Amino acid sequence: MRKSIQKIQNFKKEGKKITVLTAYDFSTAKYIDAAGVDIILVGDSLAQVALGYDSTTDIGMDEMLVFTRAVSRGVKDALLVADMPFMSFQVDKVETMKNACKLIKAGANAVKMEGSSDFVIDNIKHLTQNGIPVMGHLGFTPMNVNTIGGNKVQGKDADKTINILKDALKLQSAGCFALVLELMPLQSSQFISQRLRIPTIGIGGGKFCDGQVLVSDDLLGKYDRFKPKFARQYSSLKDIIFNVAKAYCSDVENGVFPSIKESFVLDNEEIEKLENYK
Repeated sequence: MRKSIQKIQNFKKEGKKITVLTAYDFSTAKYIDAAGVDIILVGDSLAQVALGYDSTTDIGMDEMLVFTRAVSRGVKDALLVADMPFMSFQVDKVETMKNACKLIKAGANAVKMEGSSDFVIDNIKHLTQNGIPVMGHLGFTPMNVNTIGGNKVQGKDADKTINILKDALKLQSAGCFALVLELMPLQSSQFISQRLRIPTIGIGGGKFCDGQVLVSDDLLGKYDRFKPKFARQYSSLKDIIFNVAKAYCSDVENGVFPSIKESFVLDNEEIEKLENYK
């Protein structure tokens, strides 16, 4: 049975850590769902790891919808959250609602929005008051990378941490059911997590968040343009793919693949007819 938002929120009260992974295709979603992940995120990180763009801001709604539909077909139990891409919610309420509804119709159970400006807060309220669940995102917000000046750790002192907490409380009041905290000292995320009713999901935020999220391609060792400090690589899928492809090429070139076992054959009578054809 699909995990509900209420169940996810109860995990915080019960002290159970929340597990979140990204997925961008049907088969990956199917396997990580079967493994018991609580939330699957169709993250705009797919812009870089799946589509080869330089930035997450390069992806648009049409692309996000394709990937959300694919992932939704593989998910049975996890709560499915889809990122609202850059400029899909930094617009008026009508356009924001339209875009959020498209993602929900594509199979998402909730959407994720970055930031805490008054404009974004108003749009979050509009969505949550009209039945669309929203996950917030503070700390390092990739959509604002040009303003921030790079992938920089946020909340690096007490005053900055308190400011993030104030923004987090605004998001909570606006109706967010959970909050991603990215690139923050673990003491800062702990300070914030302890003062919120809603669960916090850390990515480079330390162990005191209520849950953790990683990009699956980092977890699997598939994406190699850069490896974040906070990402633990559990496998090296890049090497496995390379070695398997190399072995395949060798087998084809040397006539080893396909074998008889991997081929379809005629029966002897039909072979004889072909041999006697003139």
